[in-house]
Amino acid sequence: MTKKRPLGRGLGALIDGAEKEQLEKKVEPDSHIPVDRIDANPWQPRTRFDEEALAELAASVRELGIVQPLTVRAAGEGRYQLIAGERRLRAAKMAGLKTVPAFVRTADDQAMLELALVENIQREDLDSIEVAISYRRLMEECTLTQDQLSERVGKQRSTISNYLRLLKLPPEIQLGIRNSQISMGHARTLITVDDPKEQIEAYYKIVDEELSVRQTEELVRRIGAPPVRDPQKREKRKEITAGYSQLEEHLKGLFSTDVALRVNEKGKGKIVIQFGNSSEMEHIIQLFDKLNG
Repeated sequence: MTKKRPLGRGLGALIDGAEKEQLEKKVEPDSHIPVDRIDANPWQPRTRFDEEALAELAASVRELGIVQPLTVRAAGEGRYQLIAGERRLRAAKMAGLKTVPAFVRTADDQAMLELALVENIQREDLDSIEVAISYRRLMEECTLTQDQLSERVGKQRSTISNYLRLLKLPPEIQLGIRNSQISMGHARTLITVDDPKEQIEAYYKIVDEELSVRQTEELVRRIGAPPVRDPQKREKRKEITAGYSQLEEHLKGLFSTDVALRVNEKGKGKIVIQFGNSSEMEHIIQLFDKLNG
């Protein structure tokens, strides 16, 4: 069985001759192809593009043309499918180019998916969620284990595992990662929280208070810490609760209605006196007037 070569080696690991052309600095494309005949790569992992950066690239393309040819494969009936060069194709369209220089190559669907990863991961940073989705698609669509994927992309298995775990986070947090509201370090810390509701609460606290990764780690430790069980405090609390219960009963008799005491461990709280109608309220007020008099 032929051993698969890692993506980290570049296009030549997947397309015969591509690496040789790069080494020989070949710049002449196979042909100039009309932009309206080139279809997007359906396995493109990048889903968002910086419009400002694209506008700058379009201005360069308008002045200098496409310096580095695109790479495509023939799709039949005079059409082509993009393998590499999504940003260049978009910039060419913005610049109003009718044709673009391109290398025409042969690649199967698996190679297309893998090449999309090469093009983006090796040349531009995807956000962490896009990387995670790309890794998962490679595993599912190419039937790869994490170990096999590690070999293919030239990354440590633990690194791949950390990315894949991001996809278990709630959608709000995944969106925060994509929008750069929290970093990969923040996200990896939040993964250790078991309860999704607590994850989301911690996420918003991180964003609102601009917590660092270290502060987030401390926050997560507090979330996971078991409640303090102090026997003396527990007995004291029982005594206080019993005393408040007696007071509640006394006030219920005094006002002839339900009375509830809400007191915290520091002794702060409130007394809630209930009434069912305006007559009962007037009766309670009259009692207060008598006590005040």
